[in-house]
Amino acid sequence: MHFILLIAGLILVFDAIWWIASARMTRNSRWRWLNLIFISTQIIGLIWLFAGRLFPSGWDRAIPKFVVTGVFIWHTLLLPLFVAGVLLTLPFLVIGFSLRFLRKRQSGEPDRRGSDEAIWHRRQFLAAAVAATPPLLTLSLSSLALHQLNQFRVRRFVLPFRDLPQDLHGTTITQVSDMHVGRFTSGRVLREMVKVVNDLQADLILLTGDLINDALGDLDHGLSLVRSMEAPFGVYLIEGNHDLIENAAEFEGRVRRSCIPFLLDQSTVISVHGAPLQLFGLSWTRAFANRDQAIATSVRRLLGQREAEAFPILMAHHPHAFDAAAEAAMPLTISGHTHGGQLMWNDQTGFGPALFRYWSGLYTRGESKLIVSNGVGNWFPLRINAPAEIVHLTLLRI
Repeated sequence: MHFILLIAGLILVFDAIWWIASARMTRNSRWRWLNLIFISTQIIGLIWLFAGRLFPSGWDRAIPKFVVTGVFIWHTLLLPLFVAGVLLTLPFLVIGFSLRFLRKRQSGEPDRRGSDEAIWHRRQFLAAAVAATPPLLTLSLSSLALHQLNQFRVRRFVLPFRDLPQDLHGTTITQVSDMHVGRFTSGRVLREMVKVVNDLQADLILLTGDLINDALGDLDHGLSLVRSMEAPFGVYLIEGNHDLIENAAEFEGRVRRSCIPFLLDQSTVISVHGAPLQLFGLSWTRAFANRDQAIATSVRRLLGQREAEAFPILMAHHPHAFDAAAEAAMPLTISGHTHGGQLMWNDQTGFGPALFRYWSGLYTRGESKLIVSNGVGNWFPLRINAPAEIVHLTLLRI
């Protein structure tokens, strides 16, 4: 609750900074009304969403998805950029004003920066740009985001292992991560996702966390979707950070009671094509300080359950679990959480490498391999060079 209020307060401060700066730049201009309407609408939408988050009742879902998308994109992406621009240019404006003031005082002449008409035209152009650019960018990115929300790909990997039992050669796994059932991931795309998962006809289906976006009101629907997934050797689920936002204990209790295999710092040995395969499910590490160290400790504790005769696979929502898994010679770790970096300039530049050591695709360390899924659902509506995906794995013995 305190964290949510802190984020809301910070965003409102940014809104206030931009409102003051933009109001000054559009004063005495007809464009001030567009600026006022856009900012007012954004603030009302933000308050509505936060109120719906703090007092869960479902009424915040009455806002059309396009409007919610615009509020998210403005407040989490564009507003920080505009405020940063204001703060970065402010010192230069102060210096420029001070220099002009000093020159005027020294020369004793009025400051002549052009004719009144030229100054008026520059101010009108600036006012138009300040008022029109935010809504146009928000509208454009929101339209792109809405198109993306119904799109995902199937990404395939063939993974060779020296110690894979012969009976497991050719075993297939479908990894579904970050479904985020809720505000942005709903309706047709979820039905299509289940159809594609079943059409892949994998031996195993493994879900690596963030089944729901945040609201426990969406959990029954999410569990129903999981029950609709079919694999001859089972469907297994772990938790992610978004699953625990509203009430961690209730989420874990309800999933356990659903009878869907749910690995919460637990492992299970199953027989696949006659060979033992051990699945390890890591719970979400809730430590904020020294998170990587806490994740490593949890991984080492969990791998204490390892059975020598079984081929092991670690399911961990956070990909940084791979460090401890590789140290323990785990052949395969699968994870999600990163959304492929969400906003990427190219494969190596963007939020992915800025926030994570591993953010998308296949990573290897010695004989150990990590697969990081971009996720099939969305908590944030816009993706750039980080497409939503279902991952299909084929295990081979070499």
